[in-house]
Amino acid sequence: MTSHDELRLLPWSGPDGKPCYLSTGESGGYLSRLADNIESVQLGLANDFLEHALGVLSDRQAGPDGLRVLAMDMSGRLRDVLRVAVSRGHRLPS
Repeated sequence: MTSHDELRLLPWSGPDGKPCYLSTGESGGYLSRLADNIESVQLGLANDFLEHALGVLSDRQAGPDGLRVLAMDMSGRLRDVLRVAVSRGHRLPS
């Protein structure tokens, strides 16, 4: 049986919304590289989105609907970044 410490949290969820894990002893496998690439894209998108969010928040004419959409989008980006942080934190040497 694989312990929780040996599982990598992947940067995507399963069809039921639950976390996906990868059990592997190597970091250079296909799924590991795919996860690394997706994490990199997610972090880049979050960085780009931050600039967009600051623009919307500084717009005095942004209405409630625009701010609601912004908050929903920010929640998704935050979820992605937190998942990357947790995954990388678990992979740090003890």
